[in-house]
Amino acid sequence: MEDVDIPRYFLCPISLQIMKDPVTAITGITYDRESIEKWLMAAKDIPTCPVSMQPLPRDYDLTPNYTLLRLIQSWCTSKAKMGVDQIPTPKTLLSKADIVSLIKDLDDPLKCVKALKRMEGLASENERNVGCGLRNTRCMEEAGVNKAMCSFIIGCFKGGKTTGLEEALRLLYTVLSSSEDFKIFVKENYDFIDSLTWVLDCNEIDNQVGVKTHAMLILNKTVEIASTILLERLNPDFFKRIVGLLRDHKKCSQQTTKSALQVLIDLCRWGRNRTKIVEANAVFELIEMELEKPEKRITELILTLLAQLCSCADGRAQFTKHAGGIGMLAKRILRVSPVSDDSALHILDLIAKFSAKDEVLMEMLSVGVVSKLCMVMQADCATNLKNKARGILRLHSKVWNNSPCIAVYLLTRYPR
Repeated sequence: MEDVDIPRYFLCPISLQIMKDPVTAITGITYDRESIEKWLMAAKDIPTCPVSMQPLPRDYDLTPNYTLLRLIQSWCTSKAKMGVDQIPTPKTLLSKADIVSLIKDLDDPLKCVKALKRMEGLASENERNVGCGLRNTRCMEEAGVNKAMCSFIIGCFKGGKTTGLEEALRLLYTVLSSSEDFKIFVKENYDFIDSLTWVLDCNEIDNQVGVKTHAMLILNKTVEIASTILLERLNPDFFKRIVGLLRDHKKCSQQTTKSALQVLIDLCRWGRNRTKIVEANAVFELIEMELEKPEKRITELILTLLAQLCSCADGRAQFTKHAGGIGMLAKRILRVSPVSDDSALHILDLIAKFSAKDEVLMEMLSVGVVSKLCMVMQADCATNLKNKARGILRLHSKVWNNSPCIAVYLLTRYPR
């Protein structure tokens, strides 16, 4: 093969290899499809033609150069004895019409599951092959797969049916995009959020872990783009189902748990939602989860959410009522991460300012919170954390003044 003189126009200008699927760009330059599609995907802004440097929009179709392909195949065949590999004819490209036809099959109960699995197979090529992925994703977006899957899931919810639901959720998660059509459809669609929360509470599907994982991940994405009006008007049952998912977190994947926590954190931006989350008994469930010593990221999310919920009086009341809440904070400070330290100190600051009953202050002393605050003052950590710890200690210095840990802190901090 090394001694074979390859015609220059058979080589891709990007990979410098023989083209297996030559396509021509709008600039008139021919490239191998896989190479040019990878180039388009890698560009951060508007990509340019690698040869001419002219603008090359991502959303145009590359034109197959069949004449050149036949010449390359013929040449490879004539050089087979010299070790040149044959070039197979590329597969027929997926078209928008193909996807539209599959979407229409969703209305037929006999063809529904088969159509969903076919679309799943096409979507899975996104992960196996970058070039195929770009084509298939574009075709699916243009054909309205995102909207079709949302409508199918809503139909399952309203009809109480689960046939094809698992495949639809998996497909929607795989091809989920932030296209304008999808944003418009989801933005104020109460039915879609209701359908996803119904899935989280549905026990009639065999693969419950996978189904709930995909439903929760999709719900997380939906909350990010839904309108403020919709998110402010979520009913209490929505929050009860999410908190119920956290209560049964051992039956779910960690990905589901993290997404559920993130959804509640995002929804805490509105005071009404914080109240609804507290009323769903979230504070108790979060403390119970944290007492099980979960992984670092889950701890960070739990403490972040608790800090949000403790900004309201009912949240703080629930927190201080739990026998292990304050002690849990004492254990976590300086043991997980700066993020969790900041949240834990914020919770203590709120309690010290607004819920500092005598029994609470004595509990903070007895379970080691006061000594841990002194450790923060002397530890090698961020200045803002030290300032928070100092502020909490100053708030009730008269109550804690006779504590041995305070005396030790003063001796080490200000030696004679």
